[in-house]
Amino acid sequence: MKIYAAPLQGHTEATWRRHHAAIFGGIDAYYAPFIRVEKGETRRRDRADIAMEKNPGVALVPQGLFRDAEEFRLIATAVTEAGHRALDLNLGCPFPPQTRRGRGAALIQNPQVIKEVAEVAAKEFPELRLSVKTRLGMENPGEWRGIIDALNGLRLERVAVHPRVARQQYGGELHTGEFEAFLEASVNPVVFNGELATAADIARTAERYPTLEGIMVGRGLLARPSLGAEWRDGETVSDEELREKILALHNAILEDYTETLCGDAQILAKIKPFWEYQEPDRLFSRKFLKQMRKATSMGKYLGALNG
Repeated sequence: MKIYAAPLQGHTEATWRRHHAAIFGGIDAYYAPFIRVEKGETRRRDRADIAMEKNPGVALVPQGLFRDAEEFRLIATAVTEAGHRALDLNLGCPFPPQTRRGRGAALIQNPQVIKEVAEVAAKEFPELRLSVKTRLGMENPGEWRGIIDALNGLRLERVAVHPRVARQQYGGELHTGEFEAFLEASVNPVVFNGELATAADIARTAERYPTLEGIMVGRGLLARPSLGAEWRDGETVSDEELREKILALHNAILEDYTETLCGDAQILAKIKPFWEYQEPDRLFSRKFLKQMRKATSMGKYLGALNG
């Protein structure tokens, strides 16, 4: 069963992906945070994030956030010009600033756009392998039934399903019954995404849904970067070893940021989110994590790190 790293804005950019692959591994492909269109063109920083030279040794799947076939065309063009031959279609972003504009999870209520994208992809980007990341709906977990025919009409490598609706954001119950119905209805391979924090969670999911093509881990992988490798190897990493490797990952990322960014404010803004998903007093003390997250200068940050 394949293991994919989910895209999380502000966390899983190129620097994290490159160093995670080198230090931890265990991931079949990393999904990049979505590329989107602003003022009629794809954002430069999104294009930079998927540049081949920034992702050596990383199996990368770029992702696009779009509201219509024209935005898809712009994103697909940027992706292919960067040398990629895979693109994930974001039908799952739950954030109102995007869904109000018809992007992300709002497309679950607009199967016509999915059909139009399919036509553009087939005619203009036949070399591009497509996948989808979706939720079950915007408000109702049964809304996926309105797009399943459109999805089944696409030539998809896989469909990753987060079994919540957009209004739940990232909390609340998983609608496993609706996920099972989706799994049965899909002619494309299906990936389960949601609430997978340990190798035991992955094992239970694999046992419960034996026809899955894979699983996708996001917040669980940020909290426990060894998750993919632990599942692959069948061995749990000790707390001491995991802590050392997390610090090695952090230090490699920090070194890159120090070399490429200017000033304390920029560096701190990029590195402090590294600690967001670490649970206090599990691997790192509550005091340590508070100091790292609250540091107002690199001097204070490095003092806490090395203290």
